[in-house]
Amino acid sequence: MKIFKISLADHLGRAKGNPYRTLAVPASWSLYRFAELIIDSFNFDFDHCFGFFDNVKNFYKSQEGYELFRDIGEDTNFGSVKKNNIDKVFRVIGKKMGFLFDYGDEWKFIVEFTGEMEVPAIKDYPKLLESKGKAPEQYPDYDEA
Repeated sequence: MKIFKISLADHLGRAKGNPYRTLAVPASWSLYRFAELIIDSFNFDFDHCFGFFDNVKNFYKSQEGYELFRDIGEDTNFGSVKKNNIDKVFRVIGKKMGFLFDYGDEWKFIVEFTGEMEVPAIKDYPKLLESKGKAPEQYPDYDEA
């Protein structure tokens, strides 16, 4: 089981002091399933394209990346989120990748591989290990402000 800290980042890619979730996830999961879990842990709707990128400050300058666009037949220089699993992408503890959800609103997250653990029963996972901070509304009603 792989352990990840997922932090909500600001528009500059800074995550310090922002809400985060610590998740235990099967290493065999696809990046697509992992993305679903990340979005669910922040109580967002899983209703937009997304990608994982090695440049956490500027996703558009990444050398390594995996995007849903590849899986839906769009032209991209990056790999598939459905055909690549967590174990292939996150091999070294400490590796960070940016996770961009919704290319319009640009919800940015920092995904950090923090460790591994043995588990007696994989059926009990994935698991939310820690939740700090309240997630923002995905679709705030700016008219009520």
